[in-house]
Amino acid sequence: MVTTIPEIMTWVGGLGVLATSIILFFVARSRIAHAKRLFEEAQAMAKNSKRDLENERRESTLRLKDELHKRRTEFELDMKREKIELERFQAKLNSKYETIEKKEQRIEEVSQEIQQKERNLSRMSDRLLVNENKIKAVYTELIAKLESITGMTRDEARKELYHTLEEEVRLTSQKWVQKVEEEARQTAKDKANNVVVTAMQRYVADQVPQHSSGIVHLPSEDMKGRIIGKEGRNIKALEMATGMEFVIGDVPEIITISGFNPIRREVARRSLEKLIMDGRINPSRIEETVAQCEKDIDEMIQEVGKQVVLELNLQGVHDEIVTMLGKLHFRTSFSQNVLIHSKEVGLFARMIADELGLDGSLALRAGLLHDIGKAVSAEVEGPHALIGGDIAKRCGEDPLVVNAIAAHHEEIVFASIFSPIIVIADTISAARPGARRETLSAYIKRLEKLEDIAGSFDGVKKSYALQAGREVRIIVQEDLLDDDAAANLARNIARKIELEMAFPGQIKVNVIREKRSIEYAR
Repeated sequence: MVTTIPEIMTWVGGLGVLATSIILFFVARSRIAHAKRLFEEAQAMAKNSKRDLENERRESTLRLKDELHKRRTEFELDMKREKIELERFQAKLNSKYETIEKKEQRIEEVSQEIQQKERNLSRMSDRLLVNENKIKAVYTELIAKLESITGMTRDEARKELYHTLEEEVRLTSQKWVQKVEEEARQTAKDKANNVVVTAMQRYVADQVPQHSSGIVHLPSEDMKGRIIGKEGRNIKALEMATGMEFVIGDVPEIITISGFNPIRREVARRSLEKLIMDGRINPSRIEETVAQCEKDIDEMIQEVGKQVVLELNLQGVHDEIVTMLGKLHFRTSFSQNVLIHSKEVGLFARMIADELGLDGSLALRAGLLHDIGKAVSAEVEGPHALIGGDIAKRCGEDPLVVNAIAAHHEEIVFASIFSPIIVIADTISAARPGARRETLSAYIKRLEKLEDIAGSFDGVKKSYALQAGREVRIIVQEDLLDDDAAANLARNIARKIELEMAFPGQIKVNVIREKRSIEYAR
């Protein structure tokens, strides 16, 4: 025989009522017993006091009747409250029973869905297992091909990778230590700032020096045809004689001279201007004019070099160095004339050396010659600083001067205090306002490139290029990156900037990880 939940609930309710009735019966019986004891005490008192017996008996009877009525009324009220409570409890149980039935039905539906999903997952797991086996086979085949192509086993490749990472970490740590040491020295020596500021205040120069142009203005548009000549023989003769390319575009009355060698470009410009002024333009005249301009430029190079040596009162300068100083007159770097820049570096270096109580003439010599390698950088491979150091050494310059020239881009170790002085003077000359000119489009592209590199990493929320591209400030998502990850991100961004961008000086990579919680009290 199966008992249902409603029947169980009915039995539970009946048992509850029966238990309540029994409890109330015992309570009533105890109270009746108590009343009998009072009655007996009243009889005893009546025996002791016959005069008041009848009055006391009546009063006791009345009090007893009142008490019984009161108790009966309270009992009836309690019964009514219990009945109401039982009815409410019964309704609540019925409601819960309905809710349980609905939940059981929902659980059954969910169970069926789960079973279906389990079957789907089982089929997907089987497919993934098959694909995994295929991938493993392809991976094994690729590893074998890579080993055959590289001629290295997997263990050898792993060792090579470990070695590369070790070298990279060591190089990064060395740069970090060097940076910390430089910052410590800069903070500890306040006098260096005073020396640099004093040197900058004592020097006055034009903001943007003049430099040679590769554009020739024509007196009329008809002159283009005469320069080109019949079947282009004149323009071909010009290009053969000068080694430059003459670009005749759609811009009226303008010819652009294109070429890497600045001296040959100046020869071509002067030759073309002389031919235009002379009016006789033919291959033989072109060769004569170019030869004469080459001779004039060579003389000018010697004259400019000697003039610089005399102006700075230098003694014992080798003739080869004098020639190279003259060649620097035609060389520009970021629109800054290299010869004027070299003179500035020499003057700045002498001022700083004098402030520190060092040999100012030696510093002047090293500063003037620090970019001497740029005069032959088109013919000789290698960094211009090392090329300049080799030239100075070959021409018998002081070893301190040779080291200062070769180390001014920190490609070799500093051998004396003059080497960092040249680095500081070079930075002052290049970074002072107006020294170098940059087009607006190139400036904007450089800043955009900087922000794009910073934004290419995961976890970066926003990036801003500040201080004309000398600092990039990165705001990261604080929930995705912790403090250690933010530090690694700064190093990775700095390394990527070093690999993909060309920039003067240094760029500060500032990674900011910040979490704010804001609430308002109203």
